[in-house]
Parts: sequence; C-alpha cells; structure tokens
Amino acid sequence: MLALTLAALAVGFGNFGASIGIGMSGATVATRVRVGIIFGVFEAGMPLVGLLAGQGVAKAVGGISGYAGGALLIAIGAWQLIQAFRASNQAPVPPPKTGRLLLTGFALSLDNLVVGFSLGAQHISLVQAVLVFAVVSVSLSVIGLEFGRRIGAVLESGADYLAGIALVAVGLLVAVG
Repeated sequence: MLALTLAALAVGFGNFGASIGIGMSGATVATRVRVGIIFGVFEAGMPLVGLLAGQGVAKAVGGISGYAGGALLIAIGAWQLIQAFRASNQAPVPPPKTGRLLLTGFALSLDNLVVGFSLGAQHISLVQAVLVFAVVSVSLSVIGLEFGRRIGAVLESGADYLAGIALVAVGLLVAVG
C-alpha cells in the first residue's frame, strides 16, 4: 500500500503543477469540478490500462511517454501564453474548455501508463490501485487549483502569463523526469 501511495503521489504532482496554472487563470467552480473529474479519471484509468496491457507494451511505450506527455503540456502552456498575449488590455483569458482539459489530463497521465505496467508486475489489487490513484490525483488537483487561484488573485494581470509558464515548466519536468 505504501509503494502504491508513493507511486500515485510521484505521478500526481504533475496534476498539482498543471492545476496551479489552471487555477491562476481564474477557475470557476464548474472548471474545478471538470479538472477534478478529468484528471482523476485519467490518473486512475491509465494505470488500469497499464495493468491490463502487460509488459510487452511497457517496453514500447515506456521510453517515450515522458517526452510525449511533456511535449503536449509545453504546447498547451505555449497556447495559453499566446492567448494571454492576445488578450492583453482586453477581457481576461477564459477558463480552459473541456477539450483542452482532456488533452492536459491525457498528457499528464502518460507516465501513469508506465507505472501501471510496473504495478502489474507486483501483483497489486486492481481496485486498490485505481482508488489510490484517483484519490491522490483529485486531491492534488483541487489543492493546486486553490493554490493557483490565490496566486492569481494576488498577481491579477500577470496571472495568465504565469499560468502558461507554469504549464510549460511542468511539461519540461515531465519530459526530463
């Protein structure tokens, strides 16, 4: 159980970082719920896919999952920076739409796929793994959203830029980590 919780925390900190970025752009209650659900489903679902897929796929996907997830997050962060630049002296950047949240959740959960492969080799309960990953992911996402909201309230005009930079930074960490 300890190994499972530590694995969930290790991969869940990407959600925390991305959620800070999303929270800084002024996440509404509806956005918070969508982030929690989407990130939780991906973070719990990818290890499940990994557990079921087997070791053969792990070798093929394992080496590139960090790079692919990192590249997607960098692209999402860059897009947020472009939107913030375009919206200068205009209305604030709107909260992310569901499609972008789905892409972010997918990118953040690619490493969970590989974690699922390794958990399968340790004969960990499928239900237990899904529950632990979901609870940790949703918790870290909600904490990150709140932390980001507070930072955004203090920074106001620069929060959209900082949110984009945070997503790019998380992408870089995922890619090299």
